[in-house]
Parts: sequence; structure tokens; C-alpha cells
Amino acid sequence: MRRAHLLIDLAKQTVGSKQASHAYKLHLEQLLEEHDLATKQLQRIEKEAKDVVERIPYSGKILAITGISSIALAGVLGESGDLRGYAHGNALLRHAGLNLTEASSGKWKGQMTLSKRGRPRLRHFLYLITMCMVMSNQEFKALHHHNVQVKKLKKMKSIMKLCGKLTRLLVGMVRSDEAYNPTKIFAVAA
Repeated sequence: MRRAHLLIDLAKQTVGSKQASHAYKLHLEQLLEEHDLATKQLQRIEKEAKDVVERIPYSGKILAITGISSIALAGVLGESGDLRGYAHGNALLRHAGLNLTEASSGKWKGQMTLSKRGRPRLRHFLYLITMCMVMSNQEFKALHHHNVQVKKLKKMKSIMKLCGKLTRLLVGMVRSDEAYNPTKIFAVAA
């Protein structure tokens, strides 16, 4: 409140235009109405996406994993389709364009880079889920710490490696119809 009163006092002493204050207020009201409308539309879309994700048979097991939200899962499923159609998590990685390729020609050998020949929004959702899991999921946090501290990987390379782990985890859970078991999945952390 103190800060708001300070701003109001400063606004009274401004050298700005005072002739069109009614027009400015009208414009500000229009912007606030647009913001409210956009917020309502976003809430309606998020609710619809959550409802659709809940109807997918295997989504409950995936949503039980700490760090995966229903909106992020809806984004992955919307871009990739049914995860049961992938033979392995690496196929989902290739679909997202997160597989490694070598940029080389006949005369020289290049570096290994991400191909990025896939769906950019799928890459985006996988990256966001991985970042959320590194922050909130203890197993992924431990793997990231192990990659950075013990294996001496750069942080972004560790995140990309964990994106691969996430895709293999998702496809493996869906194909085997098993629940998330961190002791089984992360047994080989060293």
C-alpha cells in the first residue's frame, strides 16, 4: 500500500499529458477486459485438456510421477500421439528431434549435435517436463547431480541426457503397463 500511494503521489507530479486522461482510462479498461477474457479462455482450455488427459487409460500412472503435470502431458501426447505406438523411447526422441547426429562431409568430420529434425513443440514440452522433474523429482535431481558432479557433464548436456531418460521412461511405462517404480528404473545411477 505504501508503494502504491508513493506511485500515485509521483503520478500527480508528472510532466506527462493531462488532456487525454479519459482516453487513457478507457484504453486501460479495455486492456484489463482483454486480460480477463484471455484468462478465462486459458482456464477453459486447461480444464478441457485435463479432462481429455484423464480419459487416456495410462495417463494416471504417468501423472503419479512427481514433476509431470496434466497440461505438460497433454502437450506431449498432443504432439506425439499414442505412446503405445513407439517401439522404444529413442523413437520418441527421434520424433522430437532430440537424437544425436554428426554434422560432417566426405572431407571432414564434424561434431555431434542434436538433429532438431522433429517437432519443436514436442522438444519444448519434453524439455519443460525434464526441468520440472530436475527441480521436484528426487530421482531426476540425483541423476542430474551425478551427471554434473561425477561425470563432469555440462548442465545442458545433462538435461538433454535426462530428456532421453524421460522418453524411455514414458514409453516403457506405457508399453509394459507398469506403475512408476524409481528403485527399478534408477537402480544403475552410478
